[in-house]
Amino acid sequence: MKPLIAAAIILVSTREARALDVPVRDAAEFRVAVASAKPGTRILLATGSYGGGHSFANLRGEPENPIVIAAADAAKPPVFNERGVGIHLSNPAYVELQNLVFEHITGNGLNIDDAGGNGGAAHHVVLRGLQIRDIGGHQNADGIKLSGVDDFRVSECAIERWGTRGGSGIDMVGCHRGVIEKSVFRHTDPPESNGVQCKGGSSDITIRRNTFENPGGRGVNIGGSTGLPYFRPPLAEAAGNAEARNIRVEGNRFTGGWAPIAFVGVDGAVVRFNTIDRPVRWALRILQENQDPRFAPCRNGEFTDNLVLFESAHWSEGGVNLGRGTAPDTFRFARNWWLCVDRPERSEPRLPTPETGGIYGRPFAEAKGKAGVEAIPE
Repeated sequence: MKPLIAAAIILVSTREARALDVPVRDAAEFRVAVASAKPGTRILLATGSYGGGHSFANLRGEPENPIVIAAADAAKPPVFNERGVGIHLSNPAYVELQNLVFEHITGNGLNIDDAGGNGGAAHHVVLRGLQIRDIGGHQNADGIKLSGVDDFRVSECAIERWGTRGGSGIDMVGCHRGVIEKSVFRHTDPPESNGVQCKGGSSDITIRRNTFENPGGRGVNIGGSTGLPYFRPPLAEAAGNAEARNIRVEGNRFTGGWAPIAFVGVDGAVVRFNTIDRPVRWALRILQENQDPRFAPCRNGEFTDNLVLFESAHWSEGGVNLGRGTAPDTFRFARNWWLCVDRPERSEPRLPTPETGGIYGRPFAEAKGKAGVEAIPE
């Protein structure tokens, strides 16, 4: 009898799962399906165009039963396009988006926020296999905008050509405990734009194993400059506030970009095991854009075990740009491999503190397994 009971349980579970699958074929059906979704619902979109401007509030799954919005056929994904925003989710929890395309959007491709609260209301969001391209034109618009989102993951996405006037491939304001991994960020090096930006009180974010190709002024902007009312959590009245804390950037590959790494008003960040290939101007910047006296100076950064290849004609200030109001003496440099490909004798950078175990001017082939992406631990 026990095998029959087990078989019955499996059969019931399969029937329940199928009952919660909702196939949709157009934008109208999509809106109805989302409006009636409950924990465990999987909304499966047929190939085709779904327009944009879709805004949904309080879409709430459960820990073991997320609400999933996904392509019915990942090889023929549905497309959201030609509007001011593709999808806007306000106050979601336990929601997953999979294998969707966002293109030719005039504003943000995908916008997820906490309804303007103080953080914690939007949480456990997974974005996987999204394709986002040609977003925002010549304005401050992002491929993905996350505001007040906690416990999230962005994985295996491709984001190409976002807003050239301050936009980011992914822009985070007041987000916490997130992972951005195994994704591609591709642009044409607009100097005012960023690949990934985490600011506004963001903390405990890991950015790992991604590829950045000509992402713009800053490949990863660790911190930034945020309007004071938008911090999550709100600013403390005492000193010691920061744009970001405990950010980890590891195992990424950067090609081009004016400065692949920028520490900007951050208090504590680790940048390690990345490969930086021919930046336009610097390997990294240390800046303090928010000069409010309640903020700590940009401090406590680590830059270790990275591989940096550069050309002498595209190397300013010894590879490191230092802004006023920072604490560069709190930064640590160790075991980085620096190579000026056309003038190896000029490979040693000008760092704000002495480097421990740095290697300068040695051939790239010798760095395999010692620095850069190939050396990152699993």
